[in-house]
Amino acid sequence: MLRKVSMMVAVSAAAFVMATGIAAAQDTLKIGASAPKTGPLAGGAAVTHWPNIKLWVEEVNKRGGLKVGNKQMKVELIEYDDKTTADEAIKNITRLATVDKVDFIVTPYSTGINVATAPLIAKFGYPHITTSAATDSVPEFAKRWQNSFWLLGTSKQLAEGVADALKKLRDSGAIGKRVALVNVADAFGLELKNAGKPALEKAGFEIVYEASYPLGTQDVAPIISAAKAANPDAFVAFSYPPDTFALTEQAQIQKFDVGAFYVGVGTAFPAFAGRFKDNANGVMGVGGINASAPEMQDYLKRHKEVTGAVPDAWASATTYAGLEILGQAIERAGTTDKAKVIAEIRKGPFKTVIGEVNLKDGINHNVWAVGQWQDGTFNGVASSGLSGAKAPVKKQPWK
Repeated sequence: MLRKVSMMVAVSAAAFVMATGIAAAQDTLKIGASAPKTGPLAGGAAVTHWPNIKLWVEEVNKRGGLKVGNKQMKVELIEYDDKTTADEAIKNITRLATVDKVDFIVTPYSTGINVATAPLIAKFGYPHITTSAATDSVPEFAKRWQNSFWLLGTSKQLAEGVADALKKLRDSGAIGKRVALVNVADAFGLELKNAGKPALEKAGFEIVYEASYPLGTQDVAPIISAAKAANPDAFVAFSYPPDTFALTEQAQIQKFDVGAFYVGVGTAFPAFAGRFKDNANGVMGVGGINASAPEMQDYLKRHKEVTGAVPDAWASATTYAGLEILGQAIERAGTTDKAKVIAEIRKGPFKTVIGEVNLKDGINHNVWAVGQWQDGTFNGVASSGLSGAKAPVKKQPWK
């Protein structure tokens, strides 16, 4: 009798699944994510990283999931806080791979943590599509870890973009040749400084002040004071969001006026324009977008509708594009086999919100390097391989 009842229940359950189209538990695609929710980089991740994961997961599930072979698989997200430390990120990724047994892992956030976790992600065989890491070691890393793909460009590309934008301003007579150069002392800031200084000198600029400061530095007043004393024509800071905001604020407090004012990650955040209002106009920073591109306009609209927030004008769209690439590669492979998905990523190309992306050698070669706030929009003013750049304009005195 028990056997007969069990068989009836099994048949009924199968019939219910067939009639309703509701997928079984094994038809869920488990995606793991580890990035800062606390620590110095939590603010940046809250703007650039987490909202785009939310947007992608919601949109994928709204259309019924990813088509993997003959299955329609909805996404289940498992997320952890790495506390802005590589050690915690390594613990999280190990747990995602061995305990949660996720199908795929989203890239961590920041250059340093991506580089620190890359060997582990390669060990577990997951595709590693980095969207917030910029380093001159990209070509070496792409060869060393065949599972890794680097979308944000190299330090050299970003630094040469700064030199190019400043050169345009100098050649137009807007600024002179004296530059104050500072950087945050982590992998991102040090590499950009090491690439930026020779690029500026090659372009005919004179470095009249140079300083480096630890990640998490809160008092940047002495840096601005010393830079002002050097009487530069341009100020360049390869900085992270907390110091980007602090340096800009101190420049206003100390009435440090230069014709070109460049700060790093965070300049492209909508909160930057929200906080500094008219004083944001003319400020340059890392990144940029072509805001007039139809796919970008559509992305900006969808991001606001789903997350309730405006994305930043640089790595936000790149983060979403990385997820688009992952999703398209899974569907093309028709399987959750990680090696086959990695092979599909290398085949490319992919249509994304940042345009067509080709990762045959593991590197996205077409990137925005410098953006500038111009009448409320952070327009790209220098790029590597992209069209639609606006001309940079001279920064007017702080109001």
